[in-house]
Amino acid sequence: MTKTIASEDLQFNILRHLKKSLGKDTANATLYDWRTSLSLALRDLVVDPWFQSTRKTYEAAGKRVYYLSMEFLIGRLLEDVAVNLGAESASRAALESLGLDYDEVVHDEPDAALGNGGLGRLAACFLDSLSTLGIPAYGYGIRYEHGLFEQHFENGRQIEVAEGWLSQRHTWEFERPEVNYPVGFGGHANGTWDPAETVIANAYDTPILGWKARWANTLRLWSAKPTVLFDLGSFNRGDLVGAVVPEALARAISRVLYPDDTTEAGKELRLKQEYFFTSASLQDIVRRFKSEGFDIETLSDHVAIQLNDTHPAIAGPELVRLLVDENGVEMKKAIEIAKACLAYTNHTLLPEALERWDLGLFARTLPRHLQIIEVIEEEHLAATGSHVRIIEDHAVKMGELAFVMAHRVNGVSALHSELVKKTVFHDLNQTYPDRIINQTNGVTPRRWLYSCNPPLRTLITKTIGEGWVDDLEQLSRLEPHIADTGFLDAFMAAKRANKERLASWFAEQNDLQIDPSAMFDVQIKRIHEYKRQFMNILETIAHWNEIRDNPNGDWTPRLKIFGGKAAPGYVVAKEIIHLINDVARVINADPVTRDRLKVVYPPNYNVSMAEILIPAADLSEQISTAGKEASGTGNMKFALNGALTIGTLDGANVEIRERVGAENFFLFGLTAEEVVERRNQHDYSRAAIAASPRLTRVLNQIADGLFSPGDPGRYHGLVRLLHEHDYFLVTCDFDGYFDTQRQVDTAFVDHARWARMAALNTSRSGWFSSDRTIRGYAADIWNTSSLLDRS
Repeated sequence: MTKTIASEDLQFNILRHLKKSLGKDTANATLYDWRTSLSLALRDLVVDPWFQSTRKTYEAAGKRVYYLSMEFLIGRLLEDVAVNLGAESASRAALESLGLDYDEVVHDEPDAALGNGGLGRLAACFLDSLSTLGIPAYGYGIRYEHGLFEQHFENGRQIEVAEGWLSQRHTWEFERPEVNYPVGFGGHANGTWDPAETVIANAYDTPILGWKARWANTLRLWSAKPTVLFDLGSFNRGDLVGAVVPEALARAISRVLYPDDTTEAGKELRLKQEYFFTSASLQDIVRRFKSEGFDIETLSDHVAIQLNDTHPAIAGPELVRLLVDENGVEMKKAIEIAKACLAYTNHTLLPEALERWDLGLFARTLPRHLQIIEVIEEEHLAATGSHVRIIEDHAVKMGELAFVMAHRVNGVSALHSELVKKTVFHDLNQTYPDRIINQTNGVTPRRWLYSCNPPLRTLITKTIGEGWVDDLEQLSRLEPHIADTGFLDAFMAAKRANKERLASWFAEQNDLQIDPSAMFDVQIKRIHEYKRQFMNILETIAHWNEIRDNPNGDWTPRLKIFGGKAAPGYVVAKEIIHLINDVARVINADPVTRDRLKVVYPPNYNVSMAEILIPAADLSEQISTAGKEASGTGNMKFALNGALTIGTLDGANVEIRERVGAENFFLFGLTAEEVVERRNQHDYSRAAIAASPRLTRVLNQIADGLFSPGDPGRYHGLVRLLHEHDYFLVTCDFDGYFDTQRQVDTAFVDHARWARMAALNTSRSGWFSSDRTIRGYAADIWNTSSLLDRS
């Protein structure tokens, strides 16, 4: 239990840090100074539980979990830390006594640019839950200087600019200059490895505090440094550029998340990034294990390593290399030990998303690892009689490598796990029939309800107490209250308060006037064809047409909100963004419809934006092609915050619908089986377009340049794609989607019915907590347990 934090004490420490840590007085302090001082004052309070947790972990001499992920989308940490310390009220009071606004100070913090979407947000949720549950753990990743990119729109087009989150001090981290490891590339291998190039991985630690500060784990991020910081000889010879080349080449590894891999240099950089953080992490794990005096052959008794997707799949051969080359373990035994330590989470049913590295590139970059992979493959083939190879078609297949080297492979929703068995890993599942299990994703209620939705958290806590924050299934205790009109009125008042907050934000950020009584219809996720933002905007145009055809009809006012980034090299996704913005420009300027329909696409979607959008949403768009979304976590956040879902039977939508009730979910679309069948039909997309006058009209409008009058041919490629190769079946699901949206309109204007449906979504979403997910991993994969004293 957290001890009470007095606002007076906190104020004293804020002023102390302002003076001693930042060298400022109150008369000259900026917003940045106040925010940093508050952060440092709160960080001081985190250190004791962090140290205590570390001591307990060493005393227990048990098993730690190591979570390796290319992304940790942790967002802002100030409010998160204040909430978990129980210091939110004290922080607010301390700042108010200094003449400052707590919310303004909190919102000054930049988002940590350490991820892009669901993969990174899931990893962040898991860290929160591991700490809340008291399971000893480290998160390992890369300390990106510039993250993915900062998204801007220029005449509707996505423009990528480097993120500048580290242009300011990152208050929450502790640099560990003494924790550094060499990471090699290239060179020659003949039983051992002589790399041609070496960089240094330098550690930066961020404590991750759990609920009520009962436990804290560590997020350790690696920054790449050169072995020689500065070539003074070159500098003195006048080669000023050459003098800094080693530093530039090393720093490139940890500069940007997912560098554009449409070039050979980009592909090599991605491979180096993945090996860099994986090698540094494994060296750190083995070093820590050996420091405790354990026998190296008992590594799996003390170490559980979870690979979050295929990015760290090189962990298998790298751990074998460390055991064999640096610790004298025999090769076959090393492979056995590595498998017992490693587990792999699959996040995709898209074969192209299971990484494959060109064999030549791999051999040049990691020659020793290629030798080890050849041994792993040979052993796998000999032991099982399988025909599935890791090295095939002049490529190293990282999905197969991760699978073969893991003792457990998990999907992230019930449907996804079954499809993994039937599709991408069908043959390997036949060979290792007990290896694939399911662990349905979840989200942390601390961030995604308690912190981001104060009006609703206040109502819930008033109604059932505070126990739900770390036992989310207690939300089911709300259900008896849903029959009370007073409770439903309060529930919808909370939703209204969040919508008014968002409307004010839009007025400030986008100069757009929004009616909070309109339906807020939200689709926020990375832009990809399978997620079908394209279908969403096509339906928006069709709906606009209907309103224009009957301007005196009884239309439900609706605000369409899009958010998300497209990968810099993903041309189709970027064209879809451009189309959405072009459509928004036309519709928002239409005097006939603009009071009934608006479209907005705020740029640079991130965690902080999600924390404003999700609590205000009435409708959650989860419309991916069935069989393509692994799970989703945004769908869970929306349902938890009282938004109704319009969606397909894809990913965790299936389980959400089962939990909240089919009558509280707007279902449409082909099933995963029907998708496969439809693709086998000749000219299915042309047939679907021909059968839909509404869709035909929309596509003709786009092709005729209605939304791009200065460049009428701008979207001919997108329209042609739907006619000729609609792989994600936008055309086949369009009419069902449009009709279901009209059912949504009807339900929304029945205020009592909508309120009940929304409240039931919240009360029945408790199962989708990442605490429940982590308990599943701990029991079924890691064989580890909590060290918290629950007494």
